[in-house]
Amino acid sequence: DINMTEREKMHRGEWYDANNDTVLLRERAAAEQRCFEFNSTPPRDTKAKEDVLNRLLPDKGRGVVVLAPFYTDYGYNCHLGDNVFINHNAYLMDGGRITIGDNVFIGPNCGIYTAEHPLLAAERNQGLERALPVNIGADVWIGADVTILPGVTIGAGSVIGAKSVVTKNIPEGVIAVGNPCRVLRKITDADGIKK
Repeated sequence: DINMTEREKMHRGEWYDANNDTVLLRERAAAEQRCFEFNSTPPRDTKAKEDVLNRLLPDKGRGVVVLAPFYTDYGYNCHLGDNVFINHNAYLMDGGRITIGDNVFIGPNCGIYTAEHPLLAAERNQGLERALPVNIGADVWIGADVTILPGVTIGAGSVIGAKSVVTKNIPEGVIAVGNPCRVLRKITDADGIKK
């Protein structure tokens, strides 16, 4: 639709111009500034860190902990449930909606990416991209150095092993690892901590 803004196209998962649209450039610059403020605030200044985080991630639940450094493109497209923990050096590329359920643990150096670029160089060089949503169910544990690609859903209660590259949906209640990430097995009561 010719009358849609680039931001509207982005939210609808359609091809849009991410690099030349003044609204999107302004919004990314504002988020970059907030990330800088958050990452530059002394760890002991918890009130200032929380204030910046509330502006950067306006749609986050209660008890969310984010460790610096942290990066996101817009912030407003990240929807975090209660008691989410995000370890150091996470990047949430939120052109598309990133939904993270309650009680999710995200290990250090994780990237959640929603942007796709055209395969043909001539189209890619025009600055076109599209953003596909990522959904992470409640009670998921994502190990260190995990990469989650556009359009992926991870089912509730699953565990993603360190250094995995999640290219396709992962069902609920499983351990999945590797590049590309594959289901190893279901999580069962036998996986409980032995006393």
